[in-house]
Amino acid sequence: MMGNLENPVYLFTGFLGSGKTTFIQDLLSGSDFYNGERTLVLLCEEGEVELDAAQFEVPDVFVERIEQEDLDPARLDALVEKHSADRVIIEYNGMWMLEELFTSTPGNWTIYQEMMFADASTFMMYNTNMRQLVFDKMKTAELVVFNRFSEDYDQMDYHKLVRVANRKSNICYEYEIDNVVFDEIQDPLPYDMEAPIITIRDDWFAEWYRDLTENQDNYEGKKIKVKGLVARDQTLPDDYLVFGRHVMTCCEADIQFAGLVAVYTKATKFKTGDWVAIDATIKIQQEKMYGEEGPVLICSKIRKCEPADPEVATF
Repeated sequence: MMGNLENPVYLFTGFLGSGKTTFIQDLLSGSDFYNGERTLVLLCEEGEVELDAAQFEVPDVFVERIEQEDLDPARLDALVEKHSADRVIIEYNGMWMLEELFTSTPGNWTIYQEMMFADASTFMMYNTNMRQLVFDKMKTAELVVFNRFSEDYDQMDYHKLVRVANRKSNICYEYEIDNVVFDEIQDPLPYDMEAPIITIRDDWFAEWYRDLTENQDNYEGKKIKVKGLVARDQTLPDDYLVFGRHVMTCCEADIQFAGLVAVYTKATKFKTGDWVAIDATIKIQQEKMYGEEGPVLICSKIRKCEPADPEVATF
């Protein structure tokens, strides 16, 4: 294999017992996932189920077990070269953060597909006790698969937890091997996008900010009323300030300030930390502070107000 060629990576995440190994076994035991490629499988943990190479219908499969210290571009590239692999399958350890993998892969590795597997019967416990690790696996997954789902479980409970981490991932629920149901729950916004003036309640801020940044063209020219914090320093023009809220997407360690550029003729009247209510028109335009096109709040009115309740926005 030539080292400069793109190397497709199929990434499967989840905790022990979630069904990752079984899925990979099924994948390699059929002919659909084969077009002459040499496949390197990287196993990052040992579960109760082991891959059975004797059952592979796909030829040229090479299995390597790796430890966390092996997450290094040179080491990973050496494994590809060792087997002249054309593609890589990774069964990732649920206790390792994904950022460590993403920053350790060779430059020619490209994630073609990322799927998260979860045992529905233990998912809520994992989410309660190891929320940061669970959130980490959901936030970039294209598909979240809940195995061992039961009629006793409410799909909405699982759906909402996935949607906090990822608005775009597909979700499916496997009740039995031959009974897989795809999630069709709709996620309407809590506010009326067609209102003459869109009023964002304090508890809607996180949802509004996420939808605005993900679907910014939908907000061009929209008038808005919303409460948040001011951030200013001497480097800003006199008519500029940053408006936003602290948002918690996962846990307290994940709290970040979600800010937007705002323009107001009397911006210098406000200082960092002021709680304000603004009336503004949203313009999607090229903005130097973003380094690209983005939403800018053209404010007609800003007034000091009481802090939002809660002060930290959540989904």
